Amino acid sequence: MAKILVMYYSRTGNTEKLAKEVAEGIQSTGLEVDVKKVQEVDPEKALEYEGIVMGSPVYYGSMSAECKKFLDESVKFHGKFKGKVGGAFASSGNIGGGNETTIMDILKAWLIHGMIVVGDHQGDHYGAVAIGAPDQRAIKNARNQGKIIATLVKTLFK
Repeated sequence: MAKILVMYYSRTGNTEKLAKEVAEGIQSTGLEVDVKKVQEVDPEKALEYEGIVMGSPVYYGSMSAECKKFLDESVKFHGKFKGKVGGAFASSGNIGGGNETTIMDILKAWLIHGMIVVGDHQGDHYGAVAIGAPDQRAIKNARNQGKIIATLVKTLFK
């Protein structure tokens, strides 16, 4: 059965909460999901998953150093992530805090790896976002993102 990894970095707990909501959406489809701190994930072990979703708080308009470190280390496996499904989500301190730029930085890395990314025509188009602690809007969008990614993984990896 296909598996999805949701990995994240969180200093205050807001991104971790969002990660758990994305995972809830995935689980609701019947797929197996592992939720891990990005510091605990070796890029080579990430190859065992058919879907990978990364979440980060926004630091100066981009992802955390911990998330960037994972992506930098994943370079030695360039091409081996091809065809896997990728996604991203982010949390920031304010509405203009850089959530979309952070998500797009992660998605660009997934695309360079040859991964498939999918958006949402409703809600948060690029990936779930939270301003501070996830509110009901963010929770709904995170769960929906998990469902969308899981559905694509199920379709591609029957």
